[in-house]
Amino acid sequence: MATITLGGNPIHTTGELPEIGTKITDFKLIKTDLSVATLHDFAGKKLVLNIFPSIDTGTCAASVRHFNERASALENTTVLCISRDLPFAQKRFCGAEGLDNVINLSDFQSGDFGKTNGLEMTDGPLVGLHSRVVIVVDENGIVTHTEQVAEIANEPNYEAALAVL
Repeated sequence: MATITLGGNPIHTTGELPEIGTKITDFKLIKTDLSVATLHDFAGKKLVLNIFPSIDTGTCAASVRHFNERASALENTTVLCISRDLPFAQKRFCGAEGLDNVINLSDFQSGDFGKTNGLEMTDGPLVGLHSRVVIVVDENGIVTHTEQVAEIANEPNYEAALAVL
């Protein structure tokens, strides 16, 4: 279990992030068109998993915008923005913002992605949502970078995540 904060108040997560050098666990997440996405769909691609509590918060929206801007310049790399938001909310946000260099995926049905990767919050006002995390995976599915953002209201370290690509 990891401890992070929200406004300086301690919040706990379900576990620890995947270890660097290990293979990322397969997932089943919902796309904005309600179809299912799995890790296999992105085989051979480097992945930036931008994970956050909700697209409808300022910091989460900022991370999606930032990765969208940077993603267009990344070779053989796909940015997956993952939250427990409904796919409709994710689609609405990206459509309104004109963001098309990221793929939004929802873990709304079961939350299994958050539980499996140790990043679901277990207490506090955002219990059940994903904490703010960045996981980078190489084209073979091996984790090359992780960041559990210590204070939920803070943005991730974009440069550290992009540097491993």
